[in-house]
Formats: sequence, C-alpha cells, structure tokens
Amino acid sequence: MITLRNITLRRGVKVVLQGANLTLQPGEKVGLIGRNGAGKSSLFAMLTNRLHADTGEVEIPPRWRIGEVAQNMPETDDGATEYVLQGDTPLQAAQAELAAAEASGDGNAMAHAHLALDEAGAFDARARAQALLLGLGFKVEQLDAPVNSFSGGWRMRLQLARALMCPAELLLLDEPTNHLDLDALVWLEAWLKRFDGLMVVISHDREFLDAITRVTVHLDECTLTRYGGNYSAFEEMRAERLTLAAAAYSKQQDRVAHLQKFIARFKAKASKAKQAQSRVKALARMEKLAPVLTASDFNFEFREPQSLPNPMLSFDGLVCGYGKTPIVGNVSRSVLAGQRIGILGANGQGKSTLVKTIAHALAPLAGRMTEGKGLVIGYFAQQELDVLQLDDGPLMHMVRLARDVGPAAREQELRDFLGQFRFTGEMVNQAVGSLSGGEKARLVLAMLVWQRPNLLLLDEPTNHLDLTTREALSIALNEFEGTVMLVSHDRALLREVCDEFWLVTRGGVEPFDGDLDDYQRWLLEVSRAVARGAEPPPVPRAQLAAPPTPALLPAPARAAAPAPTPPRRDDRKQAANARSLLANRTRPLRQEVQQIDARLDQLAAERLELEVFLSAGKRPAAEIAEAGRRLNHAAAEVVMLEERWLALQSQIETLTAAG
Repeated sequence: MITLRNITLRRGVKVVLQGANLTLQPGEKVGLIGRNGAGKSSLFAMLTNRLHADTGEVEIPPRWRIGEVAQNMPETDDGATEYVLQGDTPLQAAQAELAAAEASGDGNAMAHAHLALDEAGAFDARARAQALLLGLGFKVEQLDAPVNSFSGGWRMRLQLARALMCPAELLLLDEPTNHLDLDALVWLEAWLKRFDGLMVVISHDREFLDAITRVTVHLDECTLTRYGGNYSAFEEMRAERLTLAAAAYSKQQDRVAHLQKFIARFKAKASKAKQAQSRVKALARMEKLAPVLTASDFNFEFREPQSLPNPMLSFDGLVCGYGKTPIVGNVSRSVLAGQRIGILGANGQGKSTLVKTIAHALAPLAGRMTEGKGLVIGYFAQQELDVLQLDDGPLMHMVRLARDVGPAAREQELRDFLGQFRFTGEMVNQAVGSLSGGEKARLVLAMLVWQRPNLLLLDEPTNHLDLTTREALSIALNEFEGTVMLVSHDRALLREVCDEFWLVTRGGVEPFDGDLDDYQRWLLEVSRAVARGAEPPPVPRAQLAAPPTPALLPAPARAAAPAPTPPRRDDRKQAANARSLLANRTRPLRQEVQQIDARLDQLAAERLELEVFLSAGKRPAAEIAEAGRRLNHAAAEVVMLEERWLALQSQIETLTAAG
C-alpha cells in the first residue's frame, strides 16, 4: 500500500502539492489526471525517490519493485530484444549472480543462481520480450536491430516495452500512448488489464483511461482528490461535487451577510451588545468555504476560410515515399469541401507520408495531385518542432508568419491574438525550447488559425494536449467550415470529428466502411488470422452501386450537374452533437463488449489447455474429473457470453440506427 500524509512539494518557487493526502491499494488501476503543468510528473518523481517532499511522509513498501518508462532517449548498439530484456531486473540480477559464481568456481552459489534464474523465468524471457515488441508494432525483422537504428518515436516504444518487462509491484506510466497507433494502443490496453500490480497512469486519452482504470486521482490546486471509478465516472462525480460545493458556499455567504448585518446594526446598542458580540465570535469560528474556482476553460475557433474550392484535392495514381522508395502508391481519390476524414492504419504503413506529401513537405514520387483554386493548407506536423525555431519566442514566430505568409498585422494585434492561446505578458518572448510540450502544441495551433486555412492536415495533434485543450480542439474542428484530414490515436477525437475513414494499408489507401469499433474488431480478426497463418480478412467496404459514368449521362444532365455542396456550419454542429451523444450513449455497451471479447479469449485459451491436458494420456481420476468439470463450466460460460454479446451488438445497432 502507498500512503501520502500531509505532503508539501515544491519545484523551485512553485508549490506542486500542499497538505496532500492519498492512499493507493495493491492491484488498483489508477488514472492520475490534471491540467498540463499541475505537477503530475513531479508526483511520479517523488514516488520514485528522484524528488523529496518538503514536508509530510511518503510510505511505499521497501521491497516493491517499480517499473517506469524512462524519459531519456536510449543511445546504444544493443539489439532491441536485448535492450528490453535489460528491464527485467530480477533476471539481470540472477544472470550477474551466475556469472560471479562461475568466475569464483563456487558450486553452491552456482546452484543458487540457477534457482534464481528459474524463478525469474529465464527460459522464456526472450520470448516474452519479443511478444512485447511485436504487440507494440515492431516487425519480426526489427527484433534484433540496434536501438540506435530506430527513430525517436520507436525508441520511446522500446522504453515502454522495457518498463513492461519489469515484474513490478508498482507500474508508473506517463503518457504511454503518445507514440502508439490504434493497433498498438488496443494491444496495450489488453496487456494492462492483465497486469496484477498497482498501476498509476498519466494520460489525456479519455477512452484509454475509461478502458483500463478503476480509480481516478485528480491533481488540482495543489491537492489530490481520489474518486472511485474511471474518467467518465470522475467527470460525473466531480460535476456533482462542484455543484454541492457551490451551493454550500452560496448558503454560507448568505449566513455571513446575515451575521454581519446584525453586528453592524446592534453593536452600538447596549441592550443588544451581548448578542452582537456572540455573533462576532460565531463569525470568527465559522469555517470559511472557498468559492468554487476552476481553471478557466481553454477555447478557440478557426477563422472562416476566405474560399472553399470544391473539390479541394484530386489524386490520380499518386505515389508517396522517401527518396526513391515508395511507401504508399496508386492513390486515386478526391477530397471535397466540408469532408471530415480520419486516416487509419498501423505505424509504418504510410499515414504521415501521405499527409506530408499533401502538405508539400515531401514531393510525390509519381502520379498527379491537383489542388483546387484558392486552396490554403494548415499543417500540424506530428513532430511540432519541425515548424518551430527553438531560440525564438511565440511573438517572433507570429511576426515571421504574418510577414511571410499573411495576413499582415501589427505587433499589438499579434500579442492580443497570442493571448487567446494563453501566451500572455513576457511569455510571448520566452524561447520555444523552454516551453512545455502542451505549450508548443498550442503555439502550432495558433499559427494554424492565423493562416485561415480551408484544409486542415492534422498529424497526431493531441500528443501533448491536456483533456481541456483536446475538448477545445474537438469543438473548434466541428465548427470549422473547411475540410479536415486527421491522423490520431485519440479515439474520442476521431469519433467526435470524423464522418468517414481512409485506411492506409498494404501500400495503398482504401475507404473503410465502419466506425472505430468496427476497426478494432477488424484488427482483432487480422491478428487472429496472422496467428493461425491464415489469409487476413478483407477491409470492410461499402457495397454501393457504381454511379453512372459521365460519358453515359445525357449532355443536358452533365451540364446541369452541380459540384457537391459543402455541408453548412449548423448542419455540421448538429451532426457533431449527434455523434457525441451517440458515442456517450453507446460507450457503456461498447465497453462491456470489449470486456466480453477479452473474457472469451481467456476462455478459449483455458479450454485449449484443458483439452490438451485430457488428451495427454493417463491421469488420476480426480484430476480428469476436475478438468472435465472446468471444461463444462467454460463451455457454459462461453454460450452465456456469446448470447450477451449478440444482445449488446443489437442494442448498439438499434441506437446507431435511431441516432
């Protein structure tokens, strides 16, 4: 059990925690939330003894092993599997013990070391490490590649795999999903659900938190508040708590006003002096309730585009890649005004390559890309540092943007504009290199808004944004009148913004007919097919009748056919609200479906194990009877779960059709 008692923690002059108390039990799955800069990472540093509390007590069982994702970028020639194995501290200690025993020739020490190796699971450690790497998206041919050969994002995945490899009693994860695509994210959720130690995770991905946490700790105003439940439950309980606190504060203010009025009226009157004095004492004794003050919500909006060309873009046999190496080929599609396109696909398939080609950061290798007249592209790069100068401040970035790209503006106008994105006072001149990840992301958003784009290309825009800013981005995108093309692992953002999906896979781009739940089910079917060595299932596609070709239409009809009309702003807002409402209504059903899927997988493995046991030859009668009983129970549970799964899917389909 972890206990924090009356903790005060400072970072320089900033107070991170003051009088904070918290208790965490073994085996709990805890989400640690709070705005950017509140001190969540500082709390992690205190739990790992890198920081020490100024006052108070921190109690952690001394024998507990702590698994944590290192934030430094690894620089080593070790192979990927070997690097991950180094995270298994008991295994490393046993191997060192064996090496020392063999060097000294001590037989007893060697026997003890071999026992320690067996307890550490040395016989299957390499297989476990490689299973982690494969689950996080590495390919078989990359399992022994040098760590230095991977890019920054993939090295952070190696750090995550190394942390998961440690048999820890306490697992601390700080934004573990930032460098993962949806495929790896789904796998990580399943792995963390099976983890049996105490886990504390910092994340701004609400669906990830809902899936894996059962306790939420809110760090706000230097205090820690514990809520029983996942993030959605926290939102409901916090809203209720704030409502009650506001009511209590209002009631107390009425009482204070009444007492002060009595004192002011009768304190000089001899006959009432004693009562007035008692009112003064009552007022002094009264515990003062603080007004309900929450951090001001961040909000912004994209400016109305000056024009909306339709189509915005047209691709004819487009081939995207690096140098002479094609990554995505034969792309023949159109992008229309007002579309909301989510781009799905595993890491390495070419999502970012496609987006960079559209943004002119990469030149097409072949084919043709035709832009509509008046197209203005706003590009949010996955690595936002690509468009930022680390030594310049936000104001200098805006001055340069207004001068080189437009529209032109005076310095005071640019300062006022930056203030809308929380860059105020001297912060407008602070070097970008010293800003936090969330502040850099807000600056990139400000630069996008200033350009008044009509096509937004967003490549993982939420990596460093807190939940409040993510919600502001979702609202702004839904009110944006232009076209959005979005690459993101944030499923809540994809659900709330996108109307259709493109899937980048097998070297091409295909339409994906379905929602994110369909995509996750398709990914599960693909992984099962690969495990069996079977052919992967086809990509779900809409079975639509092909429209008549222009050559077969009568001439008057061809002349009269107008370009598709972009959806109106009010229509998009209504559609976005409907999508958000539908997602909230179906979320509990979808979560139960995921739980049933996970349990069915467990039961399938259990039944296979029992069947192998029963077919292995002669066994004691008692063991055979017990195995048969367990097999019957598993079969009965499978039938029950499958019936429940069908009922849930029917409810989801009914709600979707009605919505």
